[in-house]
Amino acid sequence: MAGLCETALYQPVKEFLQAQGYAVKGEIGACDLVAVRGEEPPVVVELKATFSLALLLQAVDRLAVSDTVYLAFADPGPRSLWRRERRRICKLCRLLGLGLLLVRLRGTEATVEPVLDPAVYQPRRNKRRQTRLLKEFFERIGDPMPGGSTGRPVITAYRQAALACADAIAREGPLPLARLREAGVGDAAKIMQRNVYGWFDRVGRGTYALSPKGSHALEAFADAVAVLRKRQ
Repeated sequence: MAGLCETALYQPVKEFLQAQGYAVKGEIGACDLVAVRGEEPPVVVELKATFSLALLLQAVDRLAVSDTVYLAFADPGPRSLWRRERRRICKLCRLLGLGLLLVRLRGTEATVEPVLDPAVYQPRRNKRRQTRLLKEFFERIGDPMPGGSTGRPVITAYRQAALACADAIAREGPLPLARLREAGVGDAAKIMQRNVYGWFDRVGRGTYALSPKGSHALEAFADAVAVLRKRQ
């Protein structure tokens, strides 16, 4: 939020915590705000006009003095990082054990929304996604895609199988499914029937030819096809 000072957030957050029985003071040590209630551990709040990496790093540093640390920032505009990535930001804060306070400023009025409370968080493992990950890893032939690649479709195990079919048809002409399986593509029937990329044309019962898209794909992925040929 352009032109907004962090101090504008202090009073709303202070009043929000005071309403819950906390004694609140600003600029204690390196902390923007510290709140204490009875014998409970202190609550630390770091203030920033907008959500940012700097705010996140400050909050992580404050975990050295308290297990209860909040990030507080003003409700931003629709194109802000917070609006675009709210779900993932909350997930990251859960992983780090940080809380989030969203301050809404409307003229002379202000409200504080507790978006997330700090807690020890253990992410749930998604067994199904892990199984798919390992399946792709072990079924992919070689290592055709350097990590971080952009601008080119990922050469998945499925795409490799489709390329193997396309290459066999390009070399021998229209082929029946049985011949494609002999070429080493066990899922040939599924690949032909789904025809995800539009690379194949059915020219007879169980027999397929290469479409213009398929011919273009063999040129575009010539390097990947060369690797597949070496493995045959």
